[in-house]
Amino acid sequence: MSVYPYVVAGVLFLSGLFGVVSSRDFIHAAVSLTVMQSSTYVLLLSLGSVRGGQPPIAQGARPGRPMADPVVQALTLTDVVVSVVVLALLLALALQSHRRAGTLDPDELARVRG
Repeated sequence: MSVYPYVVAGVLFLSGLFGVVSSRDFIHAAVSLTVMQSSTYVLLLSLGSVRGGQPPIAQGARPGRPMADPVVQALTLTDVVVSVVVLALLLALALQSHRRAGTLDPDELARVRG
C-alpha cells in the first residue's frame, strides 16, 4: 500500500483550508473550498483501489483477481456532484453580494446594512 495518495490528499486539504481561512474574497474562498473538496476525491479513490485489481465490472471479469470497491467509486461521483452544487451556490451568493453591496470582501459586507 502506497502512502502517496494520502499525502497528496493531505496537502490538497491543507492548501484549500489555508485558502479558505486567509481569503479576502468570496470567489477565492469558493475556489479554495473546491480545492479542499478535491482532496476527498483522492482519499476516497485511494481507499477503494486494490493493487493489481480490476475494474468493478462483473461481466468479463477474470476469476481470482480482486476487484476495486464500486461503493467508493459511487461515493466519489456523489462527492463530485455535491462539490459542483456547493460551488454554484457560493458563486451565486458572491454574485448577489456584488450586485447589492458592490463588494466581494466579507469584512466590508458585514459593515453594509440595507
